[in-house]
Amino acid sequence: MISSIQISFNQLKKYCEDCNFKGWDPYDGLNSKIFQFFPFKKWPLARLIWIQTFKRNPINLRKLLLVSKEHNSKGIGLFLTGYCNLYKVAQSGFTEFGTHQEILSKINELALLLISMQSKGYSGACWGYNFDWQARRLFLFPNNTPTVVATTFCATALMEAYEITKNQTYLDVALSSANFILNDLNRTKCDQGFLFSYSPLKGNNTVYNASLLGSKLLSHCYHYTGKNEYAEAAKQSVLACIDGQEEDGSWVYGLLPVQNWKDSFHTGYNLDGLIAYQEFTKDHSFKAHIEKGFNFYIQNFFKADGTPKYYHDKTYPIDIHCPGQLLITLSRIGKMNEYSDLAQKVLNWSVENMQDKKGFFYYQLKKGMSSKISYMRWSNAFMFNAMSYYLLEKSKIDEKL
Repeated sequence: MISSIQISFNQLKKYCEDCNFKGWDPYDGLNSKIFQFFPFKKWPLARLIWIQTFKRNPINLRKLLLVSKEHNSKGIGLFLTGYCNLYKVAQSGFTEFGTHQEILSKINELALLLISMQSKGYSGACWGYNFDWQARRLFLFPNNTPTVVATTFCATALMEAYEITKNQTYLDVALSSANFILNDLNRTKCDQGFLFSYSPLKGNNTVYNASLLGSKLLSHCYHYTGKNEYAEAAKQSVLACIDGQEEDGSWVYGLLPVQNWKDSFHTGYNLDGLIAYQEFTKDHSFKAHIEKGFNFYIQNFFKADGTPKYYHDKTYPIDIHCPGQLLITLSRIGKMNEYSDLAQKVLNWSVENMQDKKGFFYYQLKKGMSSKISYMRWSNAFMFNAMSYYLLEKSKIDEKL
């Protein structure tokens, strides 16, 4: 019998495939062809206001102001990982989401697309976003500036694709990303270890989840190569981030006073980085920190009825990443079965409240006017990936019955 979650996922899958995985993004306002005609396009504050107008407006201005739908590298990485999970689901005998051959075809298609989207001129494979991005501290990330976040999602997706296809090119490209992490990212020294920067540019050097994603990628690369320098650099980043963990298991977003909030999905990213480090290096020194962090996460970011919260101390805005990351975190930490009731409630709530009848998921719900715009990377690729983890875990449970 097909469940409501399977129906929901297939609606999302069809929507994304029909769009050829192209779409808009919350931060793509500077891709506007209209904006390029304005003389103030070179003013940092004007660029920031323009981006925030697009991002915060519940009305989609992109068609009117000529912003094209495009592929986004992180989005493609998320889709690729999702299809790899679906392939494993099909291996368990569940073909509701496609046959082995159909899914394998998508895996190869997305892997080759991802390889073609690399940012050039760096020490190894790396990826950025398909738009200029003006940061709030008034520095500009030009189009395709590589980031540790995008690179980690893309490189680990290629590793997953390699495990299924055994295409050596996928692995070789992914493994070269370790050189980007080690040689091109800046490092901020902490009492213990250091934090990797968000990108090779100056600024954004103090974010815990970004640094732990760097640790995650290096740990994956160590798994394949056995190169101790990868494991050691990953550990130095872990040490700095563990040092920033508070007694109750929580993390603020970053070291700066303006980064002192605690949110749901970035906490999940932190846990994912620590879990990957432990899994691939076999260093269990931080097991207690993972457990403590997970306990804070699970106890503070979800209501009893399944409503996901953005912050530990307030609910809104409810971002689609909040429910999605729960499914990934439960799978990665091996606790999907233990928290199956919560996962089901949160997923049901998300489908009922944040999925459009066309199949896509909304960006954010607010107390006032919500943003129900379809964003391919932020909303749809993220939920495609997250739901694939849930379906994979469910197929494992069902297979045992």
